Amino acid sequence: MEGISKSFGGVAALRDVDFELREGEVHGLVGENGAGKSTMMKIIAGVHTGYTGRMLLDGKQVHFHSARDALDAGIGMVHQELSIVPDLSVAENVYLGKQPTKNGVVDWKAMREGAKRQLEMLGIDVDPRATMGSLPIGLQQLIELARVIYSGARIIILDEPTSALSPPEVRRLFEVLRGVRASGRSIVFISHFLDDILEISDTVTIFRNGRRVATQPVPAIDKSWVIEQMIGAGHQDLEESYTGAIALDSKPTAPIVLAATGLSSGRAFSDISLQVRAGEVLGIYGFMGCGQLELARALFGKLKPEAGGLAIEGKPIRFRNTAQARKAGIAFVPESRRSMLFYHEPVFKNVSISSLGRISRLWLKPAVERSIADKQAKALNIRPANVKALLGGLSGGNQQKVALAKWLAYPTKVLVLSEPTRGMDVGAKDDVVKIVRGLRDQGMAVVVVSAEPETVLSLADRIVVMKKGRIVKEFASEAISKDRLLEAA
Repeated sequence: MEGISKSFGGVAALRDVDFELREGEVHGLVGENGAGKSTMMKIIAGVHTGYTGRMLLDGKQVHFHSARDALDAGIGMVHQELSIVPDLSVAENVYLGKQPTKNGVVDWKAMREGAKRQLEMLGIDVDPRATMGSLPIGLQQLIELARVIYSGARIIILDEPTSALSPPEVRRLFEVLRGVRASGRSIVFISHFLDDILEISDTVTIFRNGRRVATQPVPAIDKSWVIEQMIGAGHQDLEESYTGAIALDSKPTAPIVLAATGLSSGRAFSDISLQVRAGEVLGIYGFMGCGQLELARALFGKLKPEAGGLAIEGKPIRFRNTAQARKAGIAFVPESRRSMLFYHEPVFKNVSISSLGRISRLWLKPAVERSIADKQAKALNIRPANVKALLGGLSGGNQQKVALAKWLAYPTKVLVLSEPTRGMDVGAKDDVVKIVRGLRDQGMAVVVVSAEPETVLSLADRIVVMKKGRIVKEFASEAISKDRLLEAA
């Protein structure tokens, strides 16, 4: 890639960037949200077609006009926001666009057997006939990885591939990627998990503000150097906040806002009892598939438990739907931003949608909507601050702030956050940490559900650990490290 520049609506996303990918290497790509790394990779993958500069493949200039063009040239990409088809089966997703045929018709048996074989090579045990949308997001991510890895692509671009995976699954993925590299294929590995980048990559490139600022072989660098290149010097404390021991500060005498007693839901979770107090962040940690994501949905009425009950401020309550949960003062930000935001609408419409009934029951009032959104944009430091801008033009970290703003514009007693920092760089994570701590200090009860130990450690005042659908450990009023958390899970 030579002198690549790309703008969106007059805002430069890439500025005269050079980038080289060599045969048989894993090239790590890091940078803050909005630094330009995903934009560059989407150009290579044929998603973004309007740019200036030159792309050369095997020394010959190319310009892809679609993702199909790139795929035909041997380039495949797994995006951070998955491109699965939820209503199709696992096997159909693995073979999307290239189903095996026999006598001119789809060979369903061969497709199911092939999908099962490919998934088993990644350590994935799942029925190929299962509907894709019924699976946890982390499992969907692994299946899409399998589709691209086994598509025959010789350049594989992975955007945040480990963000929803547990440590054992990450280790299995890295084994597969090392095998892919040994076969002579090339991998671009985009991640905000710097430990993952340094473990799997041969070379690392850092982007900042739409420019490439450094490229170095991994043996010559360390984590502190990478962070300094990403966001400048003076961030040692920020780095340590995600890796060192954290002193938990539970609030045992604060009023109980939300209580769950004996909640059970099939194989997802069983006999869950917990309490969340005013002015406290309760962290719920566990590996992918331990039931924590389903529990978060149950707290918001998206999933109806088969047994047990909930109480808000001591009053028993049973939610028939999410509208009742919202009316009771519970807000929920899911792990997938795409499921709750409107990317082709302006920021202010995304923020005000939860409050429209309070603004007017007869007609829309855009000026009032913008006023509400302006207040939230300032409070959460949403960048750019122009609430008329389309949401799709914001970085992932700022989109997550909009997702928070949507609920904070509505009176909230309990805020349930599922994977709130998924796919964010350390700077954007720090913004979210400050926002959540600010809400806690105002007296709000907050539940943070995550498979990322760094996320739970940086946010929680008290932590419960889930394993195979049950709470197995609680940490409160003590120092807790990442190692102890992983050991408990």
